[in-house]
Formats: sequence, structure tokens, C-alpha cells
Amino acid sequence: MMIRKLCAAIAIAVLLAGCGKDGGPAVVPPPVALNSDAMGVFCGMNVMEHPGPKGQIITGGRIDPYWFTSARDAVAFSLMPDQPRDIKAIYVSDMAKAPSWNEPGETNWIDAHKALFVIGSRKQGGMGAAEAIPFGVRAAAEAFVAGNGGRIVGFAEIPPSYVLGSDVDQGATDASRPAK
Repeated sequence: MMIRKLCAAIAIAVLLAGCGKDGGPAVVPPPVALNSDAMGVFCGMNVMEHPGPKGQIITGGRIDPYWFTSARDAVAFSLMPDQPRDIKAIYVSDMAKAPSWNEPGETNWIDAHKALFVIGSRKQGGMGAAEAIPFGVRAAAEAFVAGNGGRIVGFAEIPPSYVLGSDVDQGATDASRPAK
């Protein structure tokens, strides 16, 4: 009986040792519900006081997520070389599930790498800047484009100049470009 327990403990230890840093499957932390304690990394303001989609980035070096008043800012943060590189997860508001633009929701998060983003639309983020509006469903993104302009791209297709520059990338605003 003692040998079985010892073998089971060793087997579990071996399995756990193979996860994570060695390139094996790592556990992705879940998103945190948006709450009144969430303060935007770039502006220092309460995230809930701004309309439009939000973002959060979870890293290995912090207990609490980095919060963003816009999905665009979360994407920008992930591209900045001077920001933490131990990113475990990036979540953005799924606007297909949001009650409204002014109330983007507290728990309707989607993995940013799986989201579809509308860029170059007429909608602006909470700070008046161009926004990258995330959706979990293509039909919702297409309906948004039909009413607000823009084009649909994946996370990796968002032009760095669109989220990092002070001016919107001209290619991102060209509504004549076909949606993917």
C-alpha cells in the first residue's frame, strides 16, 4: 500500500514537472471580473468610468491584472518593449455580449488572441482615441462594421501603428478594404 502511494506521488510529480516552462501545456489564468478597484495602467483612472471595451493583462509577476480603459491600450501594452514580458493572458471585453457601449460588462471577457477586432470604425474609445473593438462572434463584428464602418482583423493583424501611434494608421481606416 505504501509503495502504491509513493509511486502515485512520483508519477504526479513527474507529470507536473513536465508542464509550463519546458514548453508543455501551461495553465492559463482566468480573467478577473471588472470591479471598482480597477485602475487604468496608462491614465490612472477608474476603468469603469469609461465607455467602450476594456482590457486586462495577467502576468506572472503580479497578483492583480494590469487594467486598461480600452482594448486598444491592452494591445498596445503587449507590443511595448519596456513592459513586462511574462504575460500569461490578455483578455478584452467581448462586445458581442456587452449590454451596451456604455456598459461593456464585467465578466464577458474573451482571450484577445481568439477575438476578432474591428479597427478603423467611427466609434471611439473612452479617451476619444480610435478603438480596436473586440468580438467573440464574426456575425456581431460584421453587424458592427455595417453600422459603424471599419474592418475586421485578428489580434496579430492589428497594425502596431494603429495602437501605438498618436494618429490612426491610414490603412486601418480605409472602409473600402474588404473585411476578412
